[in-house]
Amino acid sequence: MKITAADVIVTSPDRNFVTLRITTDEGISGLGDGTLNGRELSVASYLADHVVPLLIGRDPHRIEDTWQFLYRSAYWRRGPVTMAAIAAVDVALWDIKAKAAGMPLYQLLGGASRNGIMAYGHASGRDLPELFDSIRRHLELGYRSIRVQTSVPGIDAVYGVAAQPSVDGKRYDYEPAQRTALPAEEDWDTRAYLRHLPGVFEAVRNEFGPELPLLHDGHHRMTPIQAAKLGKALEPYDLFWLEDCTPAENQEALRLVRQHTTTPLAIGEVFNTVWDYQTLIREQLIDYVRSAVTHTGGITAMRKLLDHAAQYQIKSGIHGPTDISPVGMAAALHLDLAIHNFGIQEYMQHGAATNEVFRQSFTFADGYLHPGESPGLGVELDEEAAARFPYQAAYLPFNRLKDGTVHDW
Repeated sequence: MKITAADVIVTSPDRNFVTLRITTDEGISGLGDGTLNGRELSVASYLADHVVPLLIGRDPHRIEDTWQFLYRSAYWRRGPVTMAAIAAVDVALWDIKAKAAGMPLYQLLGGASRNGIMAYGHASGRDLPELFDSIRRHLELGYRSIRVQTSVPGIDAVYGVAAQPSVDGKRYDYEPAQRTALPAEEDWDTRAYLRHLPGVFEAVRNEFGPELPLLHDGHHRMTPIQAAKLGKALEPYDLFWLEDCTPAENQEALRLVRQHTTTPLAIGEVFNTVWDYQTLIREQLIDYVRSAVTHTGGITAMRKLLDHAAQYQIKSGIHGPTDISPVGMAAALHLDLAIHNFGIQEYMQHGAATNEVFRQSFTFADGYLHPGESPGLGVELDEEAAARFPYQAAYLPFNRLKDGTVHDW
């Protein structure tokens, strides 16, 4: 079998997606997700201009060899654009291999290690009544674990709160990247956030009881000592995890956080290789790996990363917002089902237009996801539908402190 074609498809149903379709001389095609939120065209160009010419004529079954070739032959390694492009190729090749075998992909990864994949949803509100309503809606949808994000008095806009105003007039439910010429400016005050948040979780626990798993995303906005303070303050409310409490490019910073709190920590959605985790995993400074298959070199790389984490009893918590396409989501689900050290899967449901472009076999019922039994990934691209949604420039917001300093968003 040989690769005869590789096409880069950029489409924007609900939001922008970059999809790679690889076709073989036996008529089998595979899909990979190369979406990088706010920098989609960079990956599309990297694929079309630099990677696709290298794929023609290669044996699609040689997945490990192709991965190493794309990673090492460029000389310039790592980085979000490179790793998203490699991920797109890797996932497409796994899709082809599983289709050729006539099996769902998880079977080639060792078979199922569980019956279903526990998912968490995103609840938010501008005040407690609105937050409680959002949690109840997610429980009615079947979610059994809930991420809680809330507005903070004195701050106009906070990441993850769906009903806030945005510059393009749309809600944040599906995608905070706003279709504007320039990124929107938001404000931030860490001290106000630290004062407000523990009371929110106290109220949520009082309303919904001790059994419901609750998660929270700090979105890299705290210094290590601030993160330690918050983790300690949230201990009475028994969080499933506190995510991205501080920018973890400085891996040693998590030592300080660990010294002060037993709240479980999840890190890594902005990471793109195992090298980003070396200290965090070796010193057991986190409890969950948050990387996305799409941004971390694909299934091949993520499987190795999670097997390494398993030696230290660290579990998976694969990134799964709506800026991961259904192709990338399906890849995550097949991996979730197969690995032993699965923890939880983030799951934001895509909009109707996205579901029209990407036909999916994975399911969500009673709080659990399953990738389905279709051969390969179980996702097919409707190219006619994709063509109706051309690319639109969109940017994530950014933050400034009250004195005008640019801060982490």
